[in-house]
Amino acid sequence: MRLARVAHADGVSFVALEPDPSAPKEKVLAVEIDQHPFGDPTFTGRRWPMADVRLLAPILPTKVICVGKNYADHAREMGGEPPANPVIFMKPSTSVIGPNSPIKLPANSERVDFEGELAAVVGQPCKDVPEARGTDVLLGYTIANDVTARDQQQADGQWTRAKGYDTFCPLGPWIDTSVDPSDLALRTELDGEVKQESRTSLQIHDISALVSWISRIMTLLPGDVILTGTPAGVGPMRPGQKVSVSIDGLGTLTNPVQQG
Repeated sequence: MRLARVAHADGVSFVALEPDPSAPKEKVLAVEIDQHPFGDPTFTGRRWPMADVRLLAPILPTKVICVGKNYADHAREMGGEPPANPVIFMKPSTSVIGPNSPIKLPANSERVDFEGELAAVVGQPCKDVPEARGTDVLLGYTIANDVTARDQQQADGQWTRAKGYDTFCPLGPWIDTSVDPSDLALRTELDGEVKQESRTSLQIHDISALVSWISRIMTLLPGDVILTGTPAGVGPMRPGQKVSVSIDGLGTLTNPVQQG
């Protein structure tokens, strides 16, 4: 199932994206979910053609937990060796935006980079999850861009300021509950030019290990998002450009870049 969050004429709703039985195969309907998408969702009966809704960030997490240097080539690109254990940091919930919303570059940064990533969405409250059950507690997967003020990351030595600006966590376009995340192709394009190209199978710590590691530190809540790391090829964005992150089975997340 593909789950999304949309704006429509009457407000905002969680929806399931389903084929329109009265239209050609490629047409999709947004079918309204009652309240929230966790557990066994129920439906209100309302539905809209996709042309009548706007995709928002598919979830509004209480927290976004990110994993640094989880691809060996990116760790070396950043001037170090791959870490033995996951390195985690956090983005505030206020950094989250949806598809086609602008990434706004802060005036006090001279270099802001894209970082295309696979994101996992937590589906139930959990703590101390065994590694063998790491993916069992997840609702599904989506695409993320871990936008980073690279000059501030290097200057500060810790990453909160560099990673935490409003608009620095694009998510979307939807959550897929059935995709197998173990070996998906990931590609980031800047104005149509491929900048990152890798596979999730090259992650140092897989998703089950990450969920287990993080849940031993903090309780995870439904809707929390885990960014699983970016491969090599990160680079700067300029106002007027457009960045797109694509992952097999999950579609494409595209955001324009503006000066903040």
